[in-house]
Amino acid sequence: MATKSVSIRIEEAMLKKLSFVADYEGRSINSHVLVLIRESISAFEREYGEIDGDVDAAENVKPSRK
Repeated sequence: MATKSVSIRIEEAMLKKLSFVADYEGRSINSHVLVLIRESISAFEREYGEIDGDVDAAENVKPSRK
């Protein structure tokens, strides 16, 4: 699986707090963000069903509510 890079804009205070939490958990900020993303996807899939693995990244549409 290819690894892609993403940049985000984040307020300095929020970044400092995120860094604190990541350090507390023994992770880098990057690793901690990946954990949060995985948890978010898992929670979404539990509520709405599994996301197809062939999702087209160009299609950034909000799924219809069930």
